[in-house]
Amino acid sequence: MSQDVLTTILGLTAVGAPAMLLAIVGLTALLGRPLSERLTARLTQVTVSIGLAASIGVLAVMLTTGSRNVVIDLGNWVALDQQHFHLHVKFIFDRLSVPFAILSFVLIGTIGAFAKNYLHREAGFQRFFLLYGVFLFGMIVASVAGTIETLFFGWELVGLSSALLVAYFHQRTGPVVNGQRVWSIYRIADAAFLIAAVTLHHNTGEGDFGVLMGSGPWPEGLAALSSDQALIIGLLLLAAAAGKSALIPFSGWLPRAMEGPTPSSAVFYGALSVHLGTFLLLRVSPILDLSIVLSACVVALGLATAVFAVIAARVQTDVKSSLAFASLTQVGIITAEIGLGFRYVALVHIIGHACLRTLQLVRSPTLLQDYRALENAIGGHLSLEADPLLRGLPDTWRERLYRFGLQRGYFDALIDNVIAAPFVGFFQWCNRQELRWAEILSGVRPEVPTEAPPTPPPPEPALVTEEHR
Repeated sequence: MSQDVLTTILGLTAVGAPAMLLAIVGLTALLGRPLSERLTARLTQVTVSIGLAASIGVLAVMLTTGSRNVVIDLGNWVALDQQHFHLHVKFIFDRLSVPFAILSFVLIGTIGAFAKNYLHREAGFQRFFLLYGVFLFGMIVASVAGTIETLFFGWELVGLSSALLVAYFHQRTGPVVNGQRVWSIYRIADAAFLIAAVTLHHNTGEGDFGVLMGSGPWPEGLAALSSDQALIIGLLLLAAAAGKSALIPFSGWLPRAMEGPTPSSAVFYGALSVHLGTFLLLRVSPILDLSIVLSACVVALGLATAVFAVIAARVQTDVKSSLAFASLTQVGIITAEIGLGFRYVALVHIIGHACLRTLQLVRSPTLLQDYRALENAIGGHLSLEADPLLRGLPDTWRERLYRFGLQRGYFDALIDNVIAAPFVGFFQWCNRQELRWAEILSGVRPEVPTEAPPTPPPPEPALVTEEHR
């Protein structure tokens, strides 16, 4: 068997194993014959192990032969000659995609084994593992994507499964509202991603990363764009990465994502999904070399996010939100490293940070027990000293920083007022105009649904006096 055939088989197996898991779990649920918990867990373990072994096999072949760029081209799936657009499906295994794919398999497989016991006899057990399969397939496709269209397909699967898992406990209002909030932020990021992809096709006629980045494997390639084109496309991709990785001003969705079950919080929003935006910046990093302004924007956004997350993490009242902002601090630093050109440093930082946050979030439910064990070991209570970062500041500034962190930078209100409110107002105006023209053309005033009157608050309990006693 030749080297090319072997790597093609291994590469397609790495992508096909998650697809098989998703197909089996999804079809059995669709047919009304869901798998048992034990069979679902065993199937998850087998498919993840096969995908991980195939990814390691690709890495072994690359190390043995000295190859740094293995391409699996599946050709054009959609071709529109008049619009000069084609959907090209291609997978690429290089120094960026292979470590990220292996990391995804290892962490998602670990969480799958953890969730088997954590969600035992939970009513949504099958629903969790269905979305788990969607997320795994999306992460692997995005990791090894060789074209911007293929990357967007995996990007969308990750976003869909993440938002649905935030709203996993749908019998409560809070998770559903927060899941909708996460999905709304993802829509903004996806819109920026799509505009960048269309602009890229218009300027180069290709969405192929190999053509876009020129000759040479990652990260030595040189993008086939002018400085102005690189700035426009790069800013759009930066906006997409900011939405997916919760960089400011989109940071508000990350603590809201902790409404989901602990297994999804650990591997999705603490380890993998939150790093997908930085992975996108790494994949298109040759574009950053063409524009010093774009690189400066990446560094500034990363450092500003890190500073904000440090302040916000210190005023959170629960461990999962605190870990969410701690993760955001590192993601901001990783973004700054990418802007400064430290591509391998950023990749190693992502791998180490993802493993650490997965462990911390999985251990978060037992944090109080850990503190009690530590206090018993030292024979006293843990001292809570003033934060060294704020110790030397005047009281007025401390209060302002505390309020800024407690309100999470006011970014949620900013998005509501600057982005959401104009859209809502515009569509309400369109609705009024539609009703007005319907009345003019038909001569009948249409019925306008009215909002239900607000529910009156429950009466306050009567005070118990001595006379009542």
